[in-house]
Amino acid sequence: METIGDLIGRIIGLDAEELNVGQMAVRAIVVYISALLMVRLGEKRFFGRNTAFDFILGIILGSVVSRAINGSAAFFPALAAGLTLVLLHWLFSVLSFHSDWFGTFVKGSDRLLAENGAILWDAMRRGHLSEKDLMSSVRTQANVDDLEKVKAARLERSGDISVIKADASPKVLEVDVADGVQTVRIQIE
Repeated sequence: METIGDLIGRIIGLDAEELNVGQMAVRAIVVYISALLMVRLGEKRFFGRNTAFDFILGIILGSVVSRAINGSAAFFPALAAGLTLVLLHWLFSVLSFHSDWFGTFVKGSDRLLAENGAILWDAMRRGHLSEKDLMSSVRTQANVDDLEKVKAARLERSGDISVIKADASPKVLEVDVADGVQTVRIQIE
């Protein structure tokens, strides 16, 4: 009589020299569900556009668990390695939350690129950004095409450029009422 462990081993090809189509398909399903559970354990962070810290986990996790599918690594140890990576990512995220120094070490820091309409060229060079890159973000983030209308632009830890519009100065209209009558000045905010 075959045990459940032996049956599972045969279905996913644990001892097979070469995997057949069915075993690869079952492995793909098991790895997909396992990776989904791992990602849910690690929260949603590395799905969004975040830091290199999050991006690296996505690449390595994909590489490790794919080996479990194609049989180039032992099945359960490859899944365990993927789970270890997700748990390490989670631990680093917790440490980053509690320690600014560790968070900066792992995730980097933001960089001020422009302030009060002036480009900070040293920061732009360190970020490997051109004026066209900055102006593209100014247009898409702040809906303005003039840097003078920008209070600040930052290169965020995620690699995105965030833009804060400057406060609009009040508009002043001068109206002549009639000859010899005082001019009326209206300030619109």
